[in-house]
Amino acid sequence: MLTSLLLILLAIAILIILYLLNTRSSRSQNPQTKRKEENKDTILTLLREQESVTNNDIEKLLGVSDATATRYLEELEKEQKIVQIGTTGQGVHYVLK
Repeated sequence: MLTSLLLILLAIAILIILYLLNTRSSRSQNPQTKRKEENKDTILTLLREQESVTNNDIEKLLGVSDATATRYLEELEKEQKIVQIGTTGQGVHYVLK
């Protein structure tokens, strides 16, 4: 009797874990996240083709706002894929790390 109860509880726990893992992976595949990753890949591709890019280059390339371009570039920096050269203004550009 006790063994059967333990097996049932174990099966329930496994089902809950599988459900949570499935829900977590579903969230990461939402269209907005997918588009964001595609845009960041586009930035990296551009950087492989040319020496450096600016925030304005990214705005024009992707058709996004200044804030969105900045956010993409900051995320790529945090992921240690690119490096910012310069500190402020028009002198700032980004290169591959």
